[in-house]
Amino acid sequence: MTSPGLRPTLPDAVLWDMDGTLVDTEKYWMAAETALVERFGGIWSHEQALGLVGAGLDTSAAILQNAGVRMSGPDIVDHLTEEVMRSLEELGPPLRPGALDLLSQLRAQGVRCALVTMSLRRMAEVVVDALPGAPFELIVAGDEVTRPKPFPDAYLQACAVLGVDPSRALAIEDSPTGVRAAVSAGVTTIGVPLMVSLVGTGAHELWPTLEGRTPADLGLVHTAHRPAGAKGRS
Repeated sequence: MTSPGLRPTLPDAVLWDMDGTLVDTEKYWMAAETALVERFGGIWSHEQALGLVGAGLDTSAAILQNAGVRMSGPDIVDHLTEEVMRSLEELGPPLRPGALDLLSQLRAQGVRCALVTMSLRRMAEVVVDALPGAPFELIVAGDEVTRPKPFPDAYLQACAVLGVDPSRALAIEDSPTGVRAAVSAGVTTIGVPLMVSLVGTGAHELWPTLEGRTPADLGLVHTAHRPAGAKGRS
């Protein structure tokens, strides 16, 4: 827990997960997975779908193959991505409460923001292009990293491109896989759960929602949990 006596120091960058954190697209992914498994005569339960939340697409494809989907891994990834993109184009990106407002406030205060997602870049761009004000300076997508979350590669890559030390960054995540990736990269991490619990995942703070949260709130978390010597922005 953060102390109310701390003077908040803003991080140099805020690194956002996309699916389930910025936008509630997990329902689109689950619908696409279910339809695909059933097409091959299988059954895909809600519990199985929850197991893929936050996973890399190649990992998800292998699990779907084990569930009976007779397609290559790359074909499964392409199919699911196209199905979710179709839902996004038809229904729009379903923003999570408070996400866009917090993004706007961060950009107004000059805090750099990056999107760190395991979705493919072409899908991430559909989401980002629908947001006002071009809030993200950088996208790191699942097809641009060597290893997916829970490995730290995506977060380390984002920090390297931004020129920001991981200890001076803050991540917002909704999945255990994503939290572990950010924490293992040395980034202060706030968990905002959607589909699955984040208790025991190592998140530095757990928030039920981003609604009503401000950059100062992020600054308090960053100040409380950053390593010694990582001063960050004032």
